[in-house]
Amino acid sequence: MKTGLVLEGGALRTIFSSGVCDALLDKGLPLPDYTVGVSAGIAYGVSYLSRQSRRNLKLVTTYANDRRYMGWRNMADRRNRSYFGLKFAYETIPNQLLPFDYETFEAYPGTVEAVVTNLNTGKAEYLPVPRRDARNLLLQATCAIPLLFPIIELDGQPYLDGGCVDAIPWRRCFDVGCDRVVVILTQTRDYRKDGDRSIRMLERHFRKYPNFVETMRTRSERYNASREELFDLEAQGKVLVIAPEDTLGCSRTEKDLEILRALWQSGYFAGTRHAGEIQSFWTKE
Repeated sequence: MKTGLVLEGGALRTIFSSGVCDALLDKGLPLPDYTVGVSAGIAYGVSYLSRQSRRNLKLVTTYANDRRYMGWRNMADRRNRSYFGLKFAYETIPNQLLPFDYETFEAYPGTVEAVVTNLNTGKAEYLPVPRRDARNLLLQATCAIPLLFPIIELDGQPYLDGGCVDAIPWRRCFDVGCDRVVVILTQTRDYRKDGDRSIRMLERHFRKYPNFVETMRTRSERYNASREELFDLEAQGKVLVIAPEDTLGCSRTEKDLEILRALWQSGYFAGTRHAGEIQSFWTKE
């Protein structure tokens, strides 16, 4: 038996997932054998794997309104070119201001992967998250929302947000041998993604990467189909899905601390309600 956890992205809306994971930590549930996440799903998820309950809640409520963390001024900085302050968010915070427990993360015996999109191929890649990386470069790449982040290069290849191709990588769990898969979503069950209104801008901005542009044209259809198939598997008892009942209008770049706290609390309550079910699902013969 191999247990798996899938963490959808959604930038600051992912604080819901953090609430769920914090509840699982508080309930003393064992960590899964395999964890895969997209964007903020895994960027926040590593705090779960390092057993740092409420770290993400403290992070967003402390820095959501800090211009060094996110804001349009960061886009104008030629050394940054991102809505998020890359050095501040991925280096200063985890290494100085709100220390990430690299030792506990390194001791996690399971496998952890982040999804990224290769611009040359337009396909998803699933890369192991380094246990010690002071720059957190892979986490930058998986979080790199098109047009809001610069292209992030890893080993000479250009990458952006893994959610462009595989926003809910539940298939990857089964591909690596998991048979007890828990999926935490950041959108409600009735959500459907509309077509990308920025497609014309994406076509112009990424004209050097036609495979990536084609991927973005079909993104919403693939996302919606993936969710439908996921819910079918849930009905068959093959996966366990946790989703928010209400996202409270939380945006990817939410600055309202009350909304962020409430969404974390919603996730925490959901994790508390489902903790017994998850434990049984992960441990049943």
